[in-house]
Amino acid sequence: MGDLAGKVAIITGASRGIGQAIAVAYAAAGARVVLASRKQAELDAVANAINATGGHALAVAAHTGSSDAVERLIAHTLAAYGGIDIVVINAATNPHFGPVLTAEESMWDKTLDVNVKGYWRVARACSGPMRERGAGTIINMASVAGKAPQPGMGVYCISKAAVIMLTEVLAVELAPGNIRVNAIAPGFVKTRFSSALWDNPEINAAVLRTIPQGRMAAAEELTGIALYLASDASSFTTGATFVVDGGQLVGSPLDFAGSRTEPKP
Repeated sequence: MGDLAGKVAIITGASRGIGQAIAVAYAAAGARVVLASRKQAELDAVANAINATGGHALAVAAHTGSSDAVERLIAHTLAAYGGIDIVVINAATNPHFGPVLTAEESMWDKTLDVNVKGYWRVARACSGPMRERGAGTIINMASVAGKAPQPGMGVYCISKAAVIMLTEVLAVELAPGNIRVNAIAPGFVKTRFSSALWDNPEINAAVLRTIPQGRMAAAEELTGIALYLASDASSFTTGATFVVDGGQLVGSPLDFAGSRTEPKP
């Protein structure tokens, strides 16, 4: 399952967190990885660390909110490695925290442009080279926020629900080209992206009460499912969303007041 020797993988949002962990895991499994995010210096640090351990990594600064930047990312990848086998679309943003009706239109525009249209831009750009190669796999980073409302995260929730539907639509449309499309829906992962939650003791305690395992995940705990979906072990898997959340969706609802719904006698 973990053999990606000879494969070429693009990972967006790869300068830190989940994207970085997946890039490191793919390189260790033998893939040549192309790391993308907005800031070149941060990408270079990750690429240098991978290359220093015998892996093969290329860093390309690219903002998925720009079609031109995405096209340049694909062109750099093809020039360096000659093809594309795997794409993990992970870059995301969340500029608004609060009731959904208090969000400014600019916050909606930014969230949907990166979290939905950005995923579409990358999928569109990589699908042609994948068809030419005869196969490919696209892995969209969704979230449990796309499957159940999360307090204060309404706009983000809506964008991630769209990612899940985009995954299903693309799985149907790209199947004739032997391109598989799946999604990973993490729960709360302790990364810089989620620091507003775990840095706040009250919110952190409320979050942990909803997770049967009683903790947030480390980014590295997402790499197992990411390796499975990238490898030939998942050759008959497409259009699926894999929840990795420590049991959150089957646990208690999130309640910032500190109460939990207890079963009635």
